[in-house]
Amino acid sequence: MIAFWVVAGVLSALCAGLVLWSSARAAAVAGADDPTTAVYRRQLREIDDLADRGLIEASERTIAHAEAARRLLGAAEGKSAPWSADVALRKPVLLVAALTPLLALGIYFAVGSPGFADQPFKARVAAWRGADPSALTPPEMAVVLQSLISERGGDPEAYGFLAQAEMASDNPAGAARALRRAIELAPNRADLWEGLGEVLMVQAEGEVTPQAQRAFQEATKRDPKAVSARFHLARAQITGGQRAEGLAAWRALAAELPPTDARQASIQQAIAQAEGAPAPKFDDSQMAAVEGMVASLAARLETNPADSEGWVRLVRSYAVLGDVGERDATLTEAKARFAGNADVLKALDLAAKTEPMR
Repeated sequence: MIAFWVVAGVLSALCAGLVLWSSARAAAVAGADDPTTAVYRRQLREIDDLADRGLIEASERTIAHAEAARRLLGAAEGKSAPWSADVALRKPVLLVAALTPLLALGIYFAVGSPGFADQPFKARVAAWRGADPSALTPPEMAVVLQSLISERGGDPEAYGFLAQAEMASDNPAGAARALRRAIELAPNRADLWEGLGEVLMVQAEGEVTPQAQRAFQEATKRDPKAVSARFHLARAQITGGQRAEGLAAWRALAAELPPTDARQASIQQAIAQAEGAPAPKFDDSQMAAVEGMVASLAARLETNPADSEGWVRLVRSYAVLGDVGERDATLTEAKARFAGNADVLKALDLAAKTEPMR
């Protein structure tokens, strides 16, 4: 800590000295003539020198020479007041230069933490690596994963986890880099391409950019039934003017999904919006039936908690019903159960983002 204050004091003194030195130089030239004409005369000499050495063409020399001469004549004809230095300002300048370090020190003691021990970043990373992963914040988890990958080497799963941590840290650019690295290691995994497309959409504030379209197309090449990729590719067709083709793709996707699949609601809602019709809603009897199925699914998972697909359906169902509390509670519990399965975690996050029906 003593070394810190010594260095801080030296730097403050240097800054104060720089201010005083600049002030002294300004005072030394007080009363001198306006240097503008000297600048333009030097510019003319430099132009001639460059031309003599063949560094500029003759035509360029003529144009540059004429412009500098015009400015020189304008400066020579103009009236300029001699420079002056106000002696009365010297004491205030000296006082400000002397008080600035003291003011900075006072502010530091007021709002800083002078007694707080140093926290080297390396030591913090080591502490995070030894902590319970569930107690880490997303940015801390991302740092831990990056350190583990750099130390042990990464595989597609590790980069997938890193992408999730980066997204949770509100860093889609970092998530995209992690997914691209995962794709380099496993180019035939459709879920990685699909995840990359979704991250690129987040970066573009929901727009299906050409880069995102390419990622979704790569996903469907490897898995023709990739629901998310097909949905967004159809949306890109509609926004790109191919409305009939996009609607047909959405209808085909809806026909392939089971009627009880909660993603049906999002697809039907998107179709209705594209057609200009009001989004479909459940009536009371339908809503009661849906809520009954959701309750039955939740009860079944209590006896068979290893059913990962069931947890994904349950999270999606709560999202469709607009029950944010149950959705988030179920999502948290499911993530804790399947913390080591990147595919399930990704599916859970996507399910939680399903648009509600009401």
